[in-house]
Order: sequence, then structure tokens, then C-alpha cells
Amino acid sequence: MSGPRLALVSIVATATLACHVRDAGIVAPLACNAGDTGIVAPGAHVRKLAGDFQFTEGPAADAQGNVYFSDIPNNRILRWSVDGALSTVVEKSGGANGLCFDRNGNLVACQSDARRLVSLSPAGQIFVLAEQFDGGRLNSPNDLWVDPKGGIYFSDPRYGNRQSMVQTGEDVYYLMADYRIILRVIRDMVRPNGLIGTPDGKMLYVADAGVGRTYSFRIDRDGTLYNRKLFAPQGSDGMTIDEQGNVYLTGNVVTVYNKKGQRIEELAVPEPPSNLTFGGRDNRTLFITARTSLYALQMQVRGAPTPIRPDKK
Repeated sequence: MSGPRLALVSIVATATLACHVRDAGIVAPLACNAGDTGIVAPGAHVRKLAGDFQFTEGPAADAQGNVYFSDIPNNRILRWSVDGALSTVVEKSGGANGLCFDRNGNLVACQSDARRLVSLSPAGQIFVLAEQFDGGRLNSPNDLWVDPKGGIYFSDPRYGNRQSMVQTGEDVYYLMADYRIILRVIRDMVRPNGLIGTPDGKMLYVADAGVGRTYSFRIDRDGTLYNRKLFAPQGSDGMTIDEQGNVYLTGNVVTVYNKKGQRIEELAVPEPPSNLTFGGRDNRTLFITARTSLYALQMQVRGAPTPIRPDKK
């Protein structure tokens, strides 16, 4: 593909809505079904931070711990600040779905409607990173993970109308850090969706929503994948990972698996969760997007280090 191209987008800088943590409509305490794993903070409950969205997705934390997330049908990206304020940062988002920050502080987004991967700089400029593979348009980029080298893994399923599909399958790709070369690294899944990698860049977890399974892969030096193994007997819309290597999957509840693939925890949420990430000032808050709302749960564990947010004790 060619290098990044500048595209236009309507940015609403810090258009703060009238929503703060003190009046965010916190729900009644909801049991987390916490066992003795020690990952949930003692006495913590799932809290509703904001609502009245259409379908929330793609949470990602910046270097300060502010959490950005998508409201897909409303075609916008929002931010929940560490001070408890909600603001709209992008309108006409191209159907932004999965979000992730790269090591330079750019917000990388899967634009499901525009069928491309884009990068939003801190100054508000949008660059197109990928929109084609092998001469044809992508299906509908869904979820992504930025590796320690700056390369980007992203899933490319198709939900809804399939008439405009030109790719022969629903696959997973790796965009190299120079943003010029795209590799198709998984081509035998039914409908890949959520994915996340380990901080050392050696392992990638990918959910196949089409068969209800999540797999682990070893990552080779060139970004290709090998040694596929079944990790969990369920798929996932989105996922995250904590500092202990536990992997969090979404379904009717949040299900947590340790690095051996053993289920260790289930966290109930008032609405079916779609995606989740760690954020907040100390990286110990689990933010959960769930249909019409954004929820939070205080944890004892921190989120795994990321390029934008290295481990801070």
C-alpha cells in the first residue's frame, strides 16, 4: 500500500458534556461473583459511569489514564477523563469500532463503516494507515492491538450486508511499523473479532466469534504467527490483559482466564459487555463498554503495560 494519507474529520475538541462522576447515575451495587483470585479490589462493585448510548465499543486508555471509547451507531468517539468528565472528541468517526493508542500517542481506530484503519494524532489530524489488501478493499476492520515494535494486528470480519465484500475471507492482518507492508497472518478463521497481545510481543490471543473459540499464537520476529493453540472455549467481542497475564473475554459476562487458559473469574455487568480495558490514574480500573453504557470496576491488579502506558508502580 502507499504511505499514510491525510483525511478530513470533524473534531470536537473537549466538548464536555454535562456528566461527571458525582452525577453519572451510578447503579446499585452489583455482585462481581469474585472468588479468591485477588484480582478485584475488596468490596468493589461494577459502577455505571455514563449511559444513553446506542452501542459502546473499543475502549482504550491514553498515557494519563483517560479512556476513549466508540459509540458506533452514533458515529463518534468519546472520552471519559480521570476527573470523571465525559466529552466527545470525534464526530463522523467512520463507524469507529476498536481503538488503541500507539507509542507516539496517536489514537488508532478501526473504521468499520469506512472499511479502513486510521490514526488520529494529538493535534487532531487523521491519517489513513490501511484500507486495502492485495488490491481489494478491506471487509470492515473491527479490533486491533499495537505491538512493542509499533506494528498493528487487526481483525477484519464482516457483519451485516456481505454484497460489497471483495476479500475472499474474514482474516487477521499485521500492518508493519512502517505502515507500508500488510501481511495476512490468519486466513482460516470463520469470523475473527477481539484480539490482544502480551506486553513482550511474544503472544497474540485472537477470538473467532464464528465458532465460539479463542486461540493463542506465538509471534515470530517478522510478525507472522505460529503454534496455534486453543486457549478458551468461548469467543469474545473484545478483550484485555492484566499485569499477571490474565486474559479478560466478553460475552454475557466478563470471563477471566489465567495464562494457562484456566477460567478463574466471572464478573457480572448489568448489560452484556462488548469490550474492556484498564485505565485510570493508577491503571487499576477496569472500564467496560456494554451496549448502551460505560461501566467501571476497581481492581487490585493493574492493566498490562502498553506502548503508550509503560508499567508504573
